[in-house]
Amino acid sequence: MVMDSSFEACDFVLFGTKGDLSRRKLLPSLYQLEKAGLLHPDTTIVGVARQELSSEDYVEEVKNALAEFSGETVCEDTWSKFKDRLAYAQIDMKDIASYAALEPHVNPDRTMVCYLATPPAIYGDICRGLHGCNIIDSSVRLVLEKPIGHDLKSSKVINEQVAEYFNETQIYRIDHYLGKETVLNLIALRFANSIFTTNWDHNCIDHVQISVSESVGIEGRWGYFDDAGQMRDMVQNHLLQILSLVAMEPPANLNADSIRDEKLKVLKALRPINASNVNDVTVRGQYTAGFVKGKEVPGYLEEDDANTVSKTETFVAIKAEIDNWRWAGVPFYLRTGKRLPTKVSEVVIYFKRQPHNLFTESFSALPPNKLVIRLQPDEGVEITVMNKVPGLTSSGSMDLQKSKLNLSFSEEFSDDRIPDAYEKLLLEVMLGNQALFVRRDEIEQAWTWVDSILAAWRNSNEPPEPYQAGTWGPVASIGLLAREDRSWYESKITKKK
Repeated sequence: MVMDSSFEACDFVLFGTKGDLSRRKLLPSLYQLEKAGLLHPDTTIVGVARQELSSEDYVEEVKNALAEFSGETVCEDTWSKFKDRLAYAQIDMKDIASYAALEPHVNPDRTMVCYLATPPAIYGDICRGLHGCNIIDSSVRLVLEKPIGHDLKSSKVINEQVAEYFNETQIYRIDHYLGKETVLNLIALRFANSIFTTNWDHNCIDHVQISVSESVGIEGRWGYFDDAGQMRDMVQNHLLQILSLVAMEPPANLNADSIRDEKLKVLKALRPINASNVNDVTVRGQYTAGFVKGKEVPGYLEEDDANTVSKTETFVAIKAEIDNWRWAGVPFYLRTGKRLPTKVSEVVIYFKRQPHNLFTESFSALPPNKLVIRLQPDEGVEITVMNKVPGLTSSGSMDLQKSKLNLSFSEEFSDDRIPDAYEKLLLEVMLGNQALFVRRDEIEQAWTWVDSILAAWRNSNEPPEPYQAGTWGPVASIGLLAREDRSWYESKITKKK
């Protein structure tokens, strides 16, 4: 993939630079932008944390993080340029006076990008600190990591704290799924190809499945995850963002607000789920002990530091419906969970079956065409069509078989390295393009829909349905589709070495 250079020098200030997200994703992504020649020669990178650390020690920590998490041997030529950009500022993020440590590292003639890789609870403190040292102006850009809040009420509190010092045009709320190549390709696939543009509605599409499965458990994040659950951790952001891109109307243009306006309309059109219908259209589960990829793993309540009476869901399946003209009668099935058989994220569009079957000797009922958009592990697009089996037959009949037209990004663009989602998003921040970031009203509309489901679950007082680790979730999730003669699509694609 070819990305445009930012051509604009900036001071990139990374709050929480010693944290897991920074070490695993953000610093390696900045390094890759350096390697690709996409950082302005005068751009600086300022790591911020509360620990006392010399600049030399910080540079060494960054190099260690790149060696561990970049997935490749560190290029010495790239590193020699990258390390010269690095600086470190020790700041207690709740102490306004300590923000003076930033002043030697930022230039008022350059754009300042502040990336808050910190708990959202201190977003307000950081904004006050930046304001207190008089370095905020209209050019400053603020990047916020999810989750923004625990529910609609807390989301509004955090957004108001930030809005006291920054206007909406300065705020970039990250959902890293929006930086994935195949998610971005949804817009191109839908609006640059008439074969899909003219067949993307209830007249042609039977239903849509969006699945984000994880084979891992909570990975030592018990305190965070038990408070959040799979609904807040995955559905409220990732899955609803993907759904809105799949379902949105054509935007007037590719400007940020044109795209986000259409996504918001989808979120507003989602049919509410509450106590009256929650048992019919949702399934929540919690994994028990089992085997994942041949390895024995503990149940959720047996994880380290577990609350053994927790009712937090580790699996969610939802039948969502969009009440507008385009999608009337077309269900969107959402599924996400931990300790499932494999890690895979995909969107599957099931088209309606042919109304009349000429090929009954091959198929008593013709299978539907499917469009599979794979987000991970092997990014690409796959279309299932019916095809004649080559050869001669004594009966003269025409035998059919299902065939797949497969566009694997790793094969089609084998000479190009596919960038990580964070690389794309960090570059977009430097370019000042908000199209791939989530606007405040989108966040709050998503919370409105999700809060209603969570409230209905709490009021029912029913525990999540258990499912064995290494399976595809509770039996009830199968029934969610089976009652309408549908079934979940199980991907057979695995990442090629």
